[in-house]
Amino acid sequence: MKTFFIADPHFGHSAIMTYENRPFETVKEMDETLIANWNRVVGKRDKVYLLGDVSFYKDEVTAGIVKRLKGIKYLVLGNHDNPNVKRYYDMGFHRVYDNPIILDQFWMLSHEPLYTNTNMPYANIFGHVHASRQYTDYSSQSFCVSVERIDYTPIEFAEIKRLMGIMKPEEEQETI
Repeated sequence: MKTFFIADPHFGHSAIMTYENRPFETVKEMDETLIANWNRVVGKRDKVYLLGDVSFYKDEVTAGIVKRLKGIKYLVLGNHDNPNVKRYYDMGFHRVYDNPIILDQFWMLSHEPLYTNTNMPYANIFGHVHASRQYTDYSSQSFCVSVERIDYTPIEFAEIKRLMGIMKPEEEQETI
């Protein structure tokens, strides 16, 4: 079982293609590419943390998309998500959080970036900022998983740790 992260798919949101220079001609192409990329890397028993801004479709269409996505899905609500947590459970999410959470006593998972400094015992995985140049892709204490930064494909937790310098190559082999 692997763990993956992704944020800001914005299924059904035509304007996001212009706002963020997404390389798609149509919303359908964007949606289908995001779904195909997800299902190409995520297995049925893998965990996926979606860090907000799921969809701009009505609930029924969004539920259909969520059901097509492989894995056990966890959602941290984003600023464009409806605050009614129950509706996301009904769509097929295993767990839904309306606030940031802490994973493994170290990883702060949030939609928007959280403040960290070198004296804090935490690192932040977040979305929200898309491709904004004000934020780096990653540092030793943060990692942005907005789809524009991760090739529109969920990124494996081990790869995040490796890029941040938290996982050494010998540890990576032990977890495989």
